Amino acid sequence: MAENVQKTAPSSREMLGYYLNKSYQDAIEGKARGELVCWASSIAPCEFCETMGIHMLYPENHAAAIAAKHGAEEMIEHAESMGYSVDNCSYARINLAYMDIQKCVAENMPLPDFVLVCNNICETLIKWYENIAYQLKVPIIMIDVPYNYEYEPSEWAIDYIAAQFEHAIEQMEEITGKKFDYNKYREVMQIAAESSYWWTKAMGMAAAKPSPLNGFDIFNYMALIVCMRGKTGCRDTFKKLAEELEEKIQKGEPAFKEGEKYRIMWDGIACWPYLSHNYKAMRALGMNMTGSTYPRGWKLDYDKDDIRSMARAYTSVGNNLSLEAQIDLKTEVVRTYNCQGVTYHLNRSCKCMDFLFHEMQTEVARRTDTPYITFDGDQSDPRNFSKAQFETRVQGLAEMMEQRKS
Repeated sequence: MAENVQKTAPSSREMLGYYLNKSYQDAIEGKARGELVCWASSIAPCEFCETMGIHMLYPENHAAAIAAKHGAEEMIEHAESMGYSVDNCSYARINLAYMDIQKCVAENMPLPDFVLVCNNICETLIKWYENIAYQLKVPIIMIDVPYNYEYEPSEWAIDYIAAQFEHAIEQMEEITGKKFDYNKYREVMQIAAESSYWWTKAMGMAAAKPSPLNGFDIFNYMALIVCMRGKTGCRDTFKKLAEELEEKIQKGEPAFKEGEKYRIMWDGIACWPYLSHNYKAMRALGMNMTGSTYPRGWKLDYDKDDIRSMARAYTSVGNNLSLEAQIDLKTEVVRTYNCQGVTYHLNRSCKCMDFLFHEMQTEVARRTDTPYITFDGDQSDPRNFSKAQFETRVQGLAEMMEQRKS
């Protein structure tokens, strides 16, 4: 008699790996069948491509994966040998080198049939993606999102973005030769909204004491909310993660077996080449990164029957928020996640973020009475980071937090 073997459900981490690998393999296989591939910026409206059955890949996420696997320096030096300046974003340099080499230490991704760029997180993305389109001679669809100088998005800006959404649909109809299916569009919007809900809920569980979530896992799980927000696999993975974390909270299981001595907020993009080093240096001091502004970046709440509601959501993210709104968000994160200190990553590649840090860090410290440190680094260029400086700075933060305790 055959022995009955009970299959165990996959963990959220197993689902994460499976679906990320699947996104690349589906695009490679689809391209071979003649299906279209789009390269998109990280918070561009995925809903349109998903509705049209177009494979989406994300150069920013791809560059981060290359950096995390320690393949960035070779790619960056290749881009610089092609004439790209060291002052260009390191993600862009990695991607532009990949276009030329078309192989890397991470998953390979097929070249795009068109690109989709939305500048709600970064203005320099425009020139990067224009360069991709120019070099590869493919169409570019651009969603221009005005910066929110006021606390709330203006009605004229929402109208302007919504009109661009409608034009983007027309452009995709022209590129694909197919009519846009608005019923399918509503289904995709619903899935994307559910993915955002479960992502936000799962990441929000880091607020528990003790935290069930090692904050650096935010950086790992983030790849899925970037790459597959409009797919059921993304929604199901974060729902599973939320269930796992809820179980840990009920059992009182901390993320660190030795317990968390300090809870901090990390502000800024991760240093992907040194992610393991950063994690170990902080854990050795008993620091758990419970707070981050990253989860808020993909909290895209909108009415699935209202394109203006969707336009409002896409203008209310990350670096597109006004200075006052960004300060309020960071203050809220420090308080909600019971953070006793803050680290600010002065990222050479992300100047639009770093230039605001001085004003933001002093005001957040004033409002929350929490110490903070800054350290120099880069999201993917390993040449701009010093292990010794990082270790010295976080040691200083630990000493300040300990002094506050006593």
